[in-house]
Amino acid sequence: MKIYNTMTRKKEEFKTIEKNTVKMYVCGPTVYNYFHIGNARPFLFFDVVRRYFEYAGYKVIYTQNMTDIDDKLIEQSKKENIPVSKIAEKYIKAFYEDTAALDIKKVDHQPKATEFIGEMIKLIRELEEKGYAYQSGGDVYFSVSKMKDYGKLSGKKLDELRAGARVEENVQKQHPADFTLWKKAKPGEPKWKSPWGEGRPGWHTECVVMSRHYLGETFDIHGGGSDLVFPHHENEIAQAEAVSGKPLANYWMHNGYLNIEGEKMSKSLNNFFTARDILKKYDAEAIRYFFLSKHYRSPIDFNENIIKESSQAVKNFYAALSEIDFLSFKDEKPAYDESQKELIAKFKAAMEDDFNTAKAIAVLFEISKAIKNVQKYNEKQRKQFALLLVELGKVLGFFSSLEEKLRNNLDNISKDLIELMLKYRTMFKKEKNWEKADLIRDDLKKLGIEIKDTPEGSIWEIKK
Repeated sequence: MKIYNTMTRKKEEFKTIEKNTVKMYVCGPTVYNYFHIGNARPFLFFDVVRRYFEYAGYKVIYTQNMTDIDDKLIEQSKKENIPVSKIAEKYIKAFYEDTAALDIKKVDHQPKATEFIGEMIKLIRELEEKGYAYQSGGDVYFSVSKMKDYGKLSGKKLDELRAGARVEENVQKQHPADFTLWKKAKPGEPKWKSPWGEGRPGWHTECVVMSRHYLGETFDIHGGGSDLVFPHHENEIAQAEAVSGKPLANYWMHNGYLNIEGEKMSKSLNNFFTARDILKKYDAEAIRYFFLSKHYRSPIDFNENIIKESSQAVKNFYAALSEIDFLSFKDEKPAYDESQKELIAKFKAAMEDDFNTAKAIAVLFEISKAIKNVQKYNEKQRKQFALLLVELGKVLGFFSSLEEKLRNNLDNISKDLIELMLKYRTMFKKEKNWEKADLIRDDLKKLGIEIKDTPEGSIWEIKK
């Protein structure tokens, strides 16, 4: 398996620290509002990374934080006129609802920042003792100039950061890029006691503490959106390496940006959509397909036509399974032949080449075509292809409500057929062909479907 490492800017062979175990940390939500469709991309993508590792036989320890204290929560609490803790509670609940609706599996550890204030204070004190942190104006800052290789993840240089600083730079800082480890409390804000006075930790410190708590000083994968490379992940690395001298993570993975019809998502442009908004209009599998149909590192453009195409693509998978009546043999144990094993190898090759989900989805389409190919494959082979489609589809997070959707699909087909029979009966009645019209009515009655003729037309109901 090869993974593109943002740190080295190249694909590298993936090797775990602990045999057959993947320790993975992905930055989670700041719970001040419903998460938007752009946030959904890392949540969905790293869900697939986790699923594939599990499919490949690894034990995965997946940790994701909840930032429940931040400037954004404080602002939202003022807007909604409720305490910060209630804002966090409200949107944590919403986060769980929306990720469940997107069929994203729960992670192993989902700590809240406020549960780790003591450990954050301990880390900041250690940084201060080692000479990497300093107090100024009641705040505590990390001195980036003390780190010789600061900027190695993002490729930014300290001289450039100084030159690019605003004229109104914070005079409390020794360098414009120095970042806050501890913020002095303002009146009315949530606060905790510390050696530097009452206040709260900085955002960049939270993830260092929580990831190391659950996964150790160095773990396998740290992930997130590409907007987090700088300054967030850069500042995590600086703190972790300053205290331990060891890498925080061996592989840094970042997904690309999401645009809305070619424009950056923005409330001012009126193109800001939450995942909750999109789920009201489209099925979760269509949204998942949309994201996975493009390589995770590439930017992706969200528009109505593409999401409709994604929805149709997913329906094609279900149509293939309906065609062979998958529910009648869904519990059979697969007995794959060489043709199916070749497709498995192709799927694995795509996923192990830096998680190329677009190529993996192409394999699902090959399998769907095979299910429908009655000229080339017999029923036994087509059943095996169907079992394989579901097996590999689930690795990508599809088919979580398989039985329900197939039954609904079958119900819809049955309704369409009944309506079609009524259409023919109406035609025969217009032609005064009473014999055929009555034959359709009597045959449907034998199936438990009763027809009633009204002035507005024929209606039907199922008689139990």
